Amino acid sequence: MIQRILVAISIPFFFILQSCIFTNLKLGNVIPNLMVLLACVYGFFYDEKTGAICGFFCGLLMDIFFGQVLGMNALIITLIGFLNGGFSGLFYAEDIRLPMILITLSDASYGFMYYILAFLMRGRISIGYYSLNVILPEIFYTLLVSLFIYPILLFIDTKFRNYRIRKERERQDV
Repeated sequence: MIQRILVAISIPFFFILQSCIFTNLKLGNVIPNLMVLLACVYGFFYDEKTGAICGFFCGLLMDIFFGQVLGMNALIITLIGFLNGGFSGLFYAEDIRLPMILITLSDASYGFMYYILAFLMRGRISIGYYSLNVILPEIFYTLLVSLFIYPILLFIDTKFRNYRIRKERERQDV
């Protein structure tokens, strides 16, 4: 229950953060992709289902407000959240390497899938230009931002997990 509330609160919060704050903090004419970051993190924090649901709503918000085709971002980020959920068994709070690798790979996957669906299918074959000017700067910026955001999300998740464990123990003692 608490997990659902946390995800439901974070999706609009990170969307507003991405669309209002980080649009004014562009580096290299790109902004960090917090929606991919969020779906990735909740995927490997919890499981495939949570990652996919979080990814769907993150992508749907992006499609509604910024997309040209409804459902394209939702499809891509749902897939990313689901795939990251497969790593939930390997998740250890002390290790930051796996989350950073997954966030990097997820953002790169998002960039290439978006390129294929939005540009390549329309005959625009400038993958080199798109990679160097959009995908790579976005990956680095997202990774830089995730170094600050990930510990905050981990702290909040740890507090909620500890609260849930404490409540379950109290229920068993009664």
